This record gives sequence, C-alpha cells and structure tokens, in this order.
Amino acid sequence: MIDYARDDDGVVTLTMDDPTQSANTMNAAYVTAMTAAVDRLYAERDQVTGVIVTSAKKTFFAGGDLPTMARATADDAPALFELLSTIKRDFRRLETYGRPVVAAINGAALGGGLEVALACHYRIALDTPGTRLGFPEVTLGLLPGAGGVTRTVRMLGLTPALTTWLLTGRRLRPSDAVTNGLLDAVASTPAELVALAREWIVANPEATQPWDRPGYRMPGGTPASRSTAAQLPAFPATLRQQLKGAALPAPEKILATAVEGAQVDFETAQIIETRNLITLLTGRIAKNMIGALFFDLRAVNGGLARPNVEVTEPARRVAVLGAGMMGAGIAQACARAGFDVVVKDVTPELAARAAGPGITTTADVTDLAGCDVVIEAVFEDPAVKRDVFAEVLPVVAPDALLASNTSTLPITGLAEGTDRPADFLGMHFFSPVARMPLLELVAGARTSDATVARAFDLGRRLGKTPIVVNDGRGFFTSRVIGKFLDEAIGMLTEGVPAPSIEHAALQAGYPTGPLALADEVSLTLVQRIRVQFEAADSGFVRLPAHALVDAMVDDHDRPGRGAGRGFYAYGEGKRSGLWEGLAAMSTTAGRAVPLDDLKDRFLFAEALDARRCLAEGVLRTAEDGNVGSILGIGYPAWTGGVLRFADQHADFDGRARELADRYGARFEPA
Repeated sequence: MIDYARDDDGVVTLTMDDPTQSANTMNAAYVTAMTAAVDRLYAERDQVTGVIVTSAKKTFFAGGDLPTMARATADDAPALFELLSTIKRDFRRLETYGRPVVAAINGAALGGGLEVALACHYRIALDTPGTRLGFPEVTLGLLPGAGGVTRTVRMLGLTPALTTWLLTGRRLRPSDAVTNGLLDAVASTPAELVALAREWIVANPEATQPWDRPGYRMPGGTPASRSTAAQLPAFPATLRQQLKGAALPAPEKILATAVEGAQVDFETAQIIETRNLITLLTGRIAKNMIGALFFDLRAVNGGLARPNVEVTEPARRVAVLGAGMMGAGIAQACARAGFDVVVKDVTPELAARAAGPGITTTADVTDLAGCDVVIEAVFEDPAVKRDVFAEVLPVVAPDALLASNTSTLPITGLAEGTDRPADFLGMHFFSPVARMPLLELVAGARTSDATVARAFDLGRRLGKTPIVVNDGRGFFTSRVIGKFLDEAIGMLTEGVPAPSIEHAALQAGYPTGPLALADEVSLTLVQRIRVQFEAADSGFVRLPAHALVDAMVDDHDRPGRGAGRGFYAYGEGKRSGLWEGLAAMSTTAGRAVPLDDLKDRFLFAEALDARRCLAEGVLRTAEDGNVGSILGIGYPAWTGGVLRFADQHADFDGRARELADRYGARFEPA
C-alpha cells in the first residue's frame, strides 16, 4: 500500500499505491501500511533528512473508506474510535517527527486525502485539470474526522476554516487552494513537483507545524478572545440561515467540533472531532446520503440502466433546434464538451441568441448536413416539434440520434411524427443547463436499446448524470415534482398561510419553497401541463389546487416570475415578498396544520408517486429514482432519495395512512 524509498540524500519518499483499488482510500490496508511506514521512519530517523508523501495513482488520495463507513452501527463505535485514534496517532507522529515532511499532491486530494496532506508541514499540488482540494464530507452527512477540522481551524482560524472549507463542501483548484490558505505551492509538471518538495526540505530542516511552535496563536483568536467571542453568537444563526431552517446534523456537528476544539488543546480537540464523526457515521442520515450520493450515483454514472450495447461510432456533430434559453444552454454544454455544434432557429437573428465559441448559428436547414445528433428544444407543442423534425430529417445523417428536450410530452407520440421511431428518445435537460448535473433519458415504446446507449454515452461526455426512464406523461421528474407543487398550492386552498408553506418545505430540506419554485417554472406552464394531463387521461382528478392556479393565471393575471407577478411580488427582478392577495385565495376556512404534517405531506406526496413510477415501470431502477430526485427536482438530500426515504422510514405505510385520514386518499399507500 505504501512504498518506502530512501535516497542517498536521506530523503524518504512514501508512495501510496493501493494494489486492490484504482484510488487510495483510508481502508484497513492503508492504516496498517501507514503505521508500518511511520514506525520505520522513527527507526531510521538518524539516516532521514526529510519525507515526501505522494501517490502512484492518478489521484493523490480519494478519502475515507465509504463502504465500511456505510455499514457502521452503534455497536461499532468502540472499534471506530480505535481505528480513528490509530490514524490520528500516525498523523501526529508524522508531523512531530523532527524532520521536514512535504505532501507532493499529484492529483485530487479530497476529504481524507486533504487530511493526509495537512499532517505534512508543506503542501505542493500538481496543477492539472483534475486536481481539486477540499472537504466534501458535509455533502455526505459527515465531517472531516481524521484531523481535518482540528488542523484547518488551527491553520486558518475559525471563520475562514468554516466558511471556505469545512461547511461548504467546495472542491478548489490548486491556485484557489493557495489563495485560501491550505496549499503552499503549485507545480506545473511532475518533475517540478518533486524538485520543489526536495528544495523545501533542504531549506527547512527544522520544520514544525504552526501549532507546535512556541508562542503559537490561533489566527483570528480562540473563542476566549474578545473579538472571536463577540462573533460566536452569529455562527449558529448564520448556519441556520444558510440551512434555511433544516435540521441537518453534519453542518451542526462541524460547527460544534470547530468551536469546541478551538477552546482546548490539540489532543482534546482530536477526541472531540472523533466522537462527533462517530455520532454521524452511526446515524441514519449519513447512511442515506452516502447511499444516494456515493453508491447510487456511482451505479447510475457507471451505466446501471444503460443497455449493454456497444457504440462503435461516437457522436461528433450536434444540431440543436431552437435558440431559446434551453437550446442555447444545451448548445453551450455540447460545445464545451468538444462537439461541433450547429444551432438552428427560424431567423438568423433568433439563432444568434445561442452564439458562442464552437457554435455555428443558422436559419438555413442545409447547414445541418452531416449532423449525427439532433436535439430539439422548441416550444412545448407536439405539432411544432413534429414540424421541426420533419424539416431537418432529410438533411442530417441518416442514422442520426433524434432527441426531444421535452419535460412532459410523451416520447412515443412525438416519435410517430418521424419515420425513425427507433432512433428517437427524450433528452430532458434541466435549467440552467450549465449548473444542473442531471439528464433524464426517456425511452419511447419503439426506442431501440442502441439509441438509449448512444444517448447515455453522449450525456456522460457532456458531464451529466443520465438516468434512464420509460415513457409516460411527465416521465419521472416532472411527474413527481408536480405532486410537490400540487400539495403546496392545495395547502393554500385549505387556508394554510403561504409563509408557513414555504418555511415547512425549507425546514424539510428542500432547496426552494414550492410557491417560489412554481413562480420560477411559471404558473402558465404549470397550468398548460395540467391541461395536457387532463386531456390525455379520462380518469384525471381535478384538485382544488388546479382551480387556484387557473384563478391566478386567468383571473388575477399573475403568471409567475417572468412576468414580475405570481405567488410572489417582484421588484427589479427580485422577489419582494409574497403577494398580499394570497390570503383571499383560500376556498375553506383556515385550520391549524402541524408543522410535521406540512413537511411530511411534501415528502410523502413525492415518495408515494415515485413508488408508483417504479411499480408502473416508468422508473427502471430505484437508483435512478433516488439520484434523479436529488439532482433533478430538489428532493432533500438527507433522505437519500425519494425511494430510499420510503424504504428507511420507520413506518412509512402507517404514516401515509395517517396523512390519508387527515388530508385525503392521495396519501393511501399502494
């Protein structure tokens, strides 16, 4: 696991290289190997002038052993404490070795990898496109528990450590990591990386960590200092504001670990950090988040739902039909991924809206000749979509992949407008395309496996996470998020105050309140989608929420944020507060609804429909549902995804029946 090599100058290079994995992790093999390496360093100290810690992998160190972490229970707490104590003991022995120790970071150093580097006296990173440094633990419901919190706070001070590194989950490029204090230098080549490390060792034979030097003072002061003490009350208030009231244990534990650890000596701070990490590791929320954002995400990106079909001719030239916001975003994503992109609209002026590096814009269909991918992103009208495909099909490559960026219209019906339904599928991008990582691939009744495989590979080349679902109105994401919006708007008709609705969703962990989200989507679009659903389904059940949306759009002319008026009022493009007329929109006398009921109505409405999607075959895999719900429609990450929430709930069906008794049969579990 760790190769130990001492040269003629007495410099020992510890090269981490796990033979069983493509990346180094903090597994049992690492722990044993690091202990042995440090033992040998101490045994040979008289012959050692310095130490370089590096990696033989493409990355430096990938972090903790998540498969082991995910299995941890309360019964494992003593063993976990011993394991973490061993890791920290070896780090402490390394940084107090009495010889300069340099981390030569040749790739990504995230989580545990950054903690390895922090136990060294000096850190140099190779400036490659994939090199990132950071603590992503908070995004998995954990905290950096191998000294990450303790050392970062002592190196930078409480405020920078928390706001830049520990609470954000940010992954910084080397230059940004230097600016923000955890990296000392950047190398442009592997040879320079080693040379800089050796130069620093020669120049700093008596290197120590800042906190081990006489007279050390924590940057910004400890909580006992007057300036920091004055700021302390704002820390939890700011965190609560950032979390929008959601009760998430990992950020809270990180804050507690940092502040409490800053008030005690280094070793005691390490113990506080260990205990708080074990509390998170053995809890339910971390398991949910690791399950979705590590295991499920890895499975989805690895092609769990991708048909086992070899694609011999990868896509090269992409035609995007429509230069609106979505079309322009898709074109830019394709251009950034290295595709030759042509954007067509009805006039040169409209097409020019999508202009950018690597993008040709046109109103002439003949400019699409040879395109082997067509992505349509025009108005959500089946007739319009069929017309644009009919125009371009005679021009593009005869075997071109044909995709519609519709969010709700059934793909099977759209494909009937072409003579190549086997090559046709839905590619539902999410707005804004540049930021949203999800891509929903929708297979119609006649879409071939080869087409799905080609689209999946295209999505991965775009840097997206592609989930694969089967056809059905609204597919998976739009259908399920519709339940979220219907439930919120239905609460308005019941007389639940609008601020209570928004706050309940935020406290449940949703990133945006549902009324604000409806304004962003536009109430006009919400209305149009519902009308389409209603026209296609003879058994469609009208809800009070539907009548309220009709009243907002048709009677009160409040179609959403784009028009500057919806559930919210707007000034200069920004929300200025909830519309004062909402209170009069209730159709029944207001009643007090417990906060827990409000939160669960959101969570259960979506989870129940996701279960139906899986049972009906709209969802092909539960993993797609979990990942799609978090990355695509903002289902709270602490749940581990919409289907995991149902599976891990102590009494999901019982609670659903309770909600059904109080609020309606839509909550009856199948």
